[in-house]
Amino acid sequence: MVETTRAVAEVFRQESGRIMATLIRQLGDFDLAEEAMQEALAVALERWPRDGVPANPAAWITTAARRKAIDHVRRDRVRATKYDALAQEAGRGPDEDAMLDDLTTNRLQDDRLRLIFTCCHPALNLEARVVLALRTLGGLTTPEIARAFLVPEATMAQRLVRAKRKIRDAAIPYRVPPDGELPERLSGVLAVLYLIFNEGYAATAGEGLLRQSLCAEAIRLGRVLRELMPDEPEVLGLLGLMLLQDSRRDARTGGDGALVVLDEQDRGRWDAAAIREGVALAEQALRMRRPGPYQLQAAIAAVHAEAASPDETDWAEIAALYGVLGRLAPSSIVSLNRAVAVAMADGCGAGLALMTELDEPLADYHLYHAARADLLRRLGRDAEAVTAYERALELTTNPAERAYLARRLREVRVAP
Repeated sequence: MVETTRAVAEVFRQESGRIMATLIRQLGDFDLAEEAMQEALAVALERWPRDGVPANPAAWITTAARRKAIDHVRRDRVRATKYDALAQEAGRGPDEDAMLDDLTTNRLQDDRLRLIFTCCHPALNLEARVVLALRTLGGLTTPEIARAFLVPEATMAQRLVRAKRKIRDAAIPYRVPPDGELPERLSGVLAVLYLIFNEGYAATAGEGLLRQSLCAEAIRLGRVLRELMPDEPEVLGLLGLMLLQDSRRDARTGGDGALVVLDEQDRGRWDAAAIREGVALAEQALRMRRPGPYQLQAAIAAVHAEAASPDETDWAEIAALYGVLGRLAPSSIVSLNRAVAVAMADGCGAGLALMTELDEPLADYHLYHAARADLLRRLGRDAEAVTAYERALELTTNPAERAYLARRLREVRVAP
């Protein structure tokens, strides 16, 4: 039973986005697709211990979910027409083979890309586009999305309900838009991909620092988007940025799962192939001379990636790039990152001075307090560092990050 439960959980973790995208295309209803998938997972928990785990678990779940959806529609007489169409579709050929084709195809305009563009329709506000795609395509739970947006879970649940209702009531089509509509939809799509990647890169839930399946999914979709929009520099920039960040994956944790910060990482464990590809994409994007936030972030990541050691990192260049990014897309997070770069280039005191103006806007951001604590520690201002580390710990949810901060806190508490 334990093995079966693990198998069902693995299918959900790895394949829920694909399954949901296929079901939404077939059913035309977000809520019906989600409910049907949950019921199919429950059936799997009941049957797989007896019958064994099927050869193609995701296809089995998708087929079972579609049948559950048909049962729901059958009971709803108001939707009799939709039931007839679904029932006819269900009778065409072997279901599992058809589902397997859906789930394994690499065709350009696959279901997940269609779902992203559906979720990013201009009729939805930007936040609704992002959270809906994260829930349906990325497979993130409502609490995880709520933490990413720093809002209560109940608030996020209501936003998801309203977004799905808007898609249904406005009859938003499930398709990749024609070329003329692509640019206006691109910013929302890129935001979705990067948020999915970041949830995998620094997970807000779970025991580990990483959720690699989400990183891999965001990169895969980034590659698909690059094929669809090869002349969009921000698409190239985002893909390059994700590859460069993901190249450090194996070095970001130790053998015990503990967090290893950038300047302590074994750079021999960085993925050289991913770095080469990421740097090439960043350079290709910048040559188009239409700079954007993702390109600049990719350029910053490239400076880090090409440094053979922490001492060889060109922090002055990184600070300059953050300055350009701050003018192009100003935010408190960009200002914080620039302050850290300035501290590394010009001294911790200079960085701390820049951070002072961020006390209010980033009061509830754990990485602000962690960065400030690190600079205070380097300056020997241990009492202030203790306070900053304690505040960072209060705000941090990831266990690996908490363990790192707790270790640093112990070190400054016992420092002579």
